[in-house]
Amino acid sequence: MNIEYSLIHKEKNTNARLGKLKTNYGTFDTPMFMPVGTKATVKSLTPEELYDAHSGIVLANTYHLWLRPGEDIIKKAGGLHQFMNYRGPILTDSGGFQVFSLAKNKEKDITEEGVHFKSHIDGKSLLLTPEKSIEIQNKLDSDIAMSFDECPPASASYDYLKNSIERTLRWAARGKKVHNNPHQALFGIIQGGAYEDLRKFSAIETVKMNFDGYSIGGVANDGESKDDMYKAIDYSTPYIPEDKVRYLMGVGEPIDIIEGVIRGVDIFDCVLPTRIARHGQAFTRCGKINFHNAKFKEDFTPLEDECDCYTCKNYTKSYIRHLITTDEMLGGRLLSIHNIRFLIKLTEELREAIKEDRILEYRENFLKNYKERHK
Repeated sequence: MNIEYSLIHKEKNTNARLGKLKTNYGTFDTPMFMPVGTKATVKSLTPEELYDAHSGIVLANTYHLWLRPGEDIIKKAGGLHQFMNYRGPILTDSGGFQVFSLAKNKEKDITEEGVHFKSHIDGKSLLLTPEKSIEIQNKLDSDIAMSFDECPPASASYDYLKNSIERTLRWAARGKKVHNNPHQALFGIIQGGAYEDLRKFSAIETVKMNFDGYSIGGVANDGESKDDMYKAIDYSTPYIPEDKVRYLMGVGEPIDIIEGVIRGVDIFDCVLPTRIARHGQAFTRCGKINFHNAKFKEDFTPLEDECDCYTCKNYTKSYIRHLITTDEMLGGRLLSIHNIRFLIKLTEELREAIKEDRILEYRENFLKNYKERHK
């Protein structure tokens, strides 16, 4: 089996949808948030801590695992699930976002063949092609693999984006042709910036290839506005079949997850919850808080009273601030546990709101509270 998506309920006031995603490692409700385990680990957390946070799919990074330890090592270990001891489904990205950031001269380094770039580890010249990306992911044996696509910058012109999309479509066809892991789903990626006609063209042509699911890409690049992100979703989802899962890549701000769900997105991923945790920041219902702030020095209350995560049930803000300000690694771990649970719990609440056809009410209440401390 690859994966199977079932649409359970469509919210009557919006495009939000409640679904079930059947995988080799169980069936999971959508919308869902996927923690990012870039190098075959969600930074500082054990699989057991992820299970406790109700994690479903975890994302791993093809580029980083290709360089270290190498896809052949992971294959010998029995695949990613065995290698990292995660007993849930795993999605691997194509490596495209990373290699495009490393390509210096886009006109010369991005060719029809693939992308030429230098390793961020030792400067070695490398070439990643659509075929190579799929070959690596086949060996990693993730449950979901991603097509290799170009990730244009937010500042890209219309003409550049049009040419890029056409090349990405050719790359998608090449990758699909060599994909040979019968237990692994393969997703196509829709690009096109904030241009409605380009998103429509990219979506229609990608769907013609009949992938197992579809991703909306190019929405988490540096310099992209929220309005452009929401346009990209609005312009893409009408052309994605209702019986296929929809994945918004690289999005983890709570407000953006809510807006994405309202527009019909099923799954999200982002490094944000662990990244901000390492800098002493936490998501709360009233917005992000920073534990470097002296006001938490004598605050002996939980991070959030209503949160059911391990951190909130066992530790105070005062103790967490102490860990953060003394550079103790436990501080970042505790905040990572909370932040990941926060986003997963957010999607759990969104599922209930969809089921009860009250997602607009949910958004209104969430935004009222989330902005409260910033007035």
